[in-house]
Amino acid sequence: MPQFLLELFSEEIPARMQKKAAEDLKKLLMDALSKAGFLPAGIETFSAPRRLVAVVEGLPERTADVREERKGPRTDAPTQAIEGFLRGAGLSDISQARVVNDPKKGDFYVADLVKPGRATPDALAEIVPDIIRNFPWPKSMRWGEGSLRWVRPLHRILAVFDGQIVPFEVDGIAATNISEGHRFHGTGPFEVKDFDDYEAKLTAAHVVLDRDERKARIKADAITLCQARNLELIEDEGLLEEVCGLVDEPHVIMGDMDKAFLDLPPEVIRLTLRVNQKYFVVRDPATGGLAPHFIIVSNVKARDGGQKIAAGNARVLAARLNDARYFWDLDRKASLESRVPKLDTLVFHEKLGSVGDKVRRIAALAGEIAPLVGADVAIAQQAALLAKADLTTEMVGEFPELQGVMGRYYQLHEAVLRRATGEGDLAQQGGGGIAPSVGFADSSPASQGSTGLVANKIIADAIRDHYKPVGPSDQVPSEPVAMAVALADKLDTLTGFFAIGEKPTGSGDPFALRRAALGVIRIVRGANFCFSLNTLLRKPTARIDIALYNALTELKPALPKVEESRLSFLAQKAEDFQNFLNNPNNAGIDFKNSEYGKGLSSEEAGIVVSIWQTREAVVDFILERLRVALRDEGFAPDVLEAAFAIEDDDINRIVARVTALAGFLKTEDGTNLTAGIKRASNILAAEAKKGALPSELSLDPALCVLAEEQALQAALAEAQNALPDLVGQQDFDSAMRVLASLRAPVDAFFEAVLVNDPDPAKRLNRLALLTAFKHAASQVADFSKLAG
Repeated sequence: MPQFLLELFSEEIPARMQKKAAEDLKKLLMDALSKAGFLPAGIETFSAPRRLVAVVEGLPERTADVREERKGPRTDAPTQAIEGFLRGAGLSDISQARVVNDPKKGDFYVADLVKPGRATPDALAEIVPDIIRNFPWPKSMRWGEGSLRWVRPLHRILAVFDGQIVPFEVDGIAATNISEGHRFHGTGPFEVKDFDDYEAKLTAAHVVLDRDERKARIKADAITLCQARNLELIEDEGLLEEVCGLVDEPHVIMGDMDKAFLDLPPEVIRLTLRVNQKYFVVRDPATGGLAPHFIIVSNVKARDGGQKIAAGNARVLAARLNDARYFWDLDRKASLESRVPKLDTLVFHEKLGSVGDKVRRIAALAGEIAPLVGADVAIAQQAALLAKADLTTEMVGEFPELQGVMGRYYQLHEAVLRRATGEGDLAQQGGGGIAPSVGFADSSPASQGSTGLVANKIIADAIRDHYKPVGPSDQVPSEPVAMAVALADKLDTLTGFFAIGEKPTGSGDPFALRRAALGVIRIVRGANFCFSLNTLLRKPTARIDIALYNALTELKPALPKVEESRLSFLAQKAEDFQNFLNNPNNAGIDFKNSEYGKGLSSEEAGIVVSIWQTREAVVDFILERLRVALRDEGFAPDVLEAAFAIEDDDINRIVARVTALAGFLKTEDGTNLTAGIKRASNILAAEAKKGALPSELSLDPALCVLAEEQALQAALAEAQNALPDLVGQQDFDSAMRVLASLRAPVDAFFEAVLVNDPDPAKRLNRLALLTAFKHAASQVADFSKLAG
């Protein structure tokens, strides 16, 4: 069948946009062709620096005729109705319609209409211009006198169907069968008949059309160059994706740089090469460090093998690295501690204060978290205070991606400098004027290191690692102090933005709050920490420095005027608000007017409620991200529903519950016991409609007269004794085994015992027995949420 070839030839398309543009072109063509009645056999798209290309296979020469039956009025309808039907159907006489009998409605007219098919080139001449005019570029531009918007000036449109030009025009650019190759090595414009002809002539004109082929060639040639000099290429898939969009025909060259630059931090060198110059980095396997070489991908085939290109790029790189060296030397003249006050000049968020405000909140919360994760409190607080200090450095100003990384280098350098200049052990010095109470006492745990240099390395590593994990493939912090600071940073971010109403939506998450929540989850799960999120956010220091400080930011100007003791009082009132909600006697009563809200002004009552709402919203958000993460790991939705229905905010206890429940349900005991729990629930639900149900506490063992109900009562008593401790210890596997032990007595009970006994006392006692059974199971999960 005929083939359609389309090329949109322009000035250089930004590399980051090319792959997505090819995908968009394929989708737009498929949608438009389908709507026009075509079913193409396949569409393949390509992208290169100056062109987007599509080839559509299996198009017919014309669309098929479309047949339609149009129902008209009854045969005895008024003349005006019949004439209107004839006009609408395009008929000249009613004899051209046929009469159809409907047993219920009688005889009526039907017109058999045929819409002739269209020649494919005519259809394409309408489809393609519309796609071009409405192409979804992230950014576009106009040029000259035209009205067309394109990513870069569009010069030519090639549109060929079955060897013939498809006639159309877009903004004065007429479709042709002409293309051209490489900007420098091409041989000028050429005509094409079909895709095979087009690709062959492009290859001869030094253009590699296939993106994957360009990537493979770059990678293979780079590895070959490195192996020839006993070096290793540091692979970078992101850079490879970008570079392959910068060249029509890749030519890989190795350049050399001054060895003296290798005394810069390797991250600085790599980022300079990658971001500024688009060079690949090379490693020396003998030393494990970077080698004084780099890989360039050129779009030009040089006659001298690339020597002049390499030399020119080396000069440019030297200027870049000299700038980096200047920043490196300048930044090390001031300690991180001396930079902390400057954080008050950096805005974290208009409604949440400065970065200085944030690090003070992080330090307070890190101190609360430290004992929970096995970290030294003083070291964790000091690390938190210094964590953002490198944001004021020249290097991070130039390379924001190095935040944390450079902080670690500067902190380590400061420790070595002090030791070298005889200023004394850091263990004997306080917090450098930042927080005099935060130092490195000799009583620090051995696991943290009691000497100054060891403690300083822990702080330095925490500065680097507290941003982690940045993405799904990033590692989580592994050292307790770093974990404490990372958790504090993420919880502060979540609480602050939730307090000002900046919650993620379905279409956007500008402050990366989902990533922060997943970071909390991954850190807690990775280290198997066990603590309540709610309890953590209610810690005395955390209450003041996170929830309250950020709540109701429109009232923030008034907050500094409140004494700290009053802030603590208001934060404690948030606990009272929870008790207020839990008390059913408070229905319809305003919190401020209740006994819980005594002593609060209206404004203060509003702050208290906002504190409570913020805490609840943050915890719910984190737990919802946990649910999504577990679903992505393969846990069934109903299992998650059953496990999450139990009120709990301990991440690892929830994970243990889900894992144990999923395993239990795969066993025969799990399946049968679930059926028994649902049967009990159905009986209790039916009886509840008749009146109040007895509680499990009203169960009277003396009224259990049948052997089967006696056996169930005894099994339940043992289970009720064992389950609370097992659940508290997160031993859900054992808890499931306890539930499994109920299977046999439950099955026997339902086989032999009539719950609705004529004797009211026995009936109520058996309902209490089922209530106790349901309650025992509910300590582990809500089995009523399970499917089936």
